Amino acid sequence: MTADRTAGPDDSVALVTGGSGGIGDAICRALAADGHHVLVGYRTNEEAARAVADSCASADVVQVDVGDPESITAAVAAATDAGTLAVLVNNAGIADDDLLLRLDADRIDRTLAINLRGAMLATKAVVRPMMRARYGRIVNISSIVALRGNAGQSLYAAAKAGLIGFTKSTAREVARKGVTVNAVAPGFVDTAMTADLADGAREALRDLAPIGRAVHAEEVAAAVAFLASPAAAAITGTVLPVDGGAAI
Repeated sequence: MTADRTAGPDDSVALVTGGSGGIGDAICRALAADGHHVLVGYRTNEEAARAVADSCASADVVQVDVGDPESITAAVAAATDAGTLAVLVNNAGIADDDLLLRLDADRIDRTLAINLRGAMLATKAVVRPMMRARYGRIVNISSIVALRGNAGQSLYAAAKAGLIGFTKSTAREVARKGVTVNAVAPGFVDTAMTADLADGAREALRDLAPIGRAVHAEEVAAAVAFLASPAAAAITGTVLPVDGGAAI
């Protein structure tokens, strides 16, 4: 650790769940460019994760299934072995969009388990070492739909809105230990997750933004990198939309 507790550790490690593609890929590269050793978290696609790691200044891969508490524990152990675990980005998530009347209990449970429960378990696993070090940055990837809603996305919106409430409450619990907890709420981003949307739905989401285009993954990553930096020491419990103005 450096003498200045707000400056962050010299051997900073950043763990990014769901880091093998889309927004996660951009986040990993941005954090590595800021000097963190990044652990690119993946559930099944190790090849994609290794490609992301190879594109970073300093990175490795780690298998982490956020639906499995033991997998989370093992990934956090790998991060602490690699240096000082200073950053956690809860990016892993799925979208199972449908009208509420068509959703069954299994689909609801699966989405909540990955998008909300997984982030809670991962955060629980890292806060103890972060509080001991009296330094930590936790960034949760929420969504603009958590702030404004969207027909056909009640399940996804509920999970991401829950993540915002979790962010604010956890921020209060750990702030005095030098740990910040924030959320980033992306708008429509062209990724593999949004590629399955019907063309009309994609256009409708894109048209919500006054900037008149989709958000770039790198723009989301820049917001995450800032909140994960020593410069953001006084920012906690906040939600930063990166949505091209869609929530105005």
